[in-house]
Amino acid sequence: MDDTEDRRPERRSRRRSARTEQELPGGGTEAQAKDLCLRLLTDRARSRSELAVKLEQKGFASEVAERALDRLTAVGLIDDAEFANQWARSRHLHAGKGKRAIALELRRKGIDAADAASALEQIDTADERERAVELVRKKLRTQPPLPTEGDRREVAAERDKLVRRLVGMLARRGYAQGMAFDVVREELAALGADASDLPHD
Repeated sequence: MDDTEDRRPERRSRRRSARTEQELPGGGTEAQAKDLCLRLLTDRARSRSELAVKLEQKGFASEVAERALDRLTAVGLIDDAEFANQWARSRHLHAGKGKRAIALELRRKGIDAADAASALEQIDTADERERAVELVRKKLRTQPPLPTEGDRREVAAERDKLVRRLVGMLARRGYAQGMAFDVVREELAALGADASDLPHD
């Protein structure tokens, strides 16, 4: 028999083996799962839950994904507690988010309650209030001055409209309503507007 024919089954076997390594039913290999996670982590820090979702979307079997995630956790490349700390700091400082909004974001990213609570402890009430003041002042710089003369009802209506806008802006960022009204009242008073009748914390 021709040697070439003898080698054909061996070559076909090697090709099948390579193809199986790359295209396992239900996903890929543990090494491929780790490579995907590392590429995603190069882009930005991610929680274990986020990476698990990505692996599932790519079709990796759950046991393969879990082994890959466990290995990356063991070497410190996945750390949900540190991720939560970084996320809370960044979202508060750069996006102006309040603790309530950040807590919701962490929950959506699969961070457990203990890690989320620890991360949110970085933001105390004074820090949160200071950030709320910055947001309100920034918004006020883009607003036309409130009328101070004329029909009292029209003056009050314009002020109330601005108050609703400012309080709504803070609420959407996760600030408590009481703090939002306090900050808005004080900032409007500093501009000479009568805000004494606004709700207090």
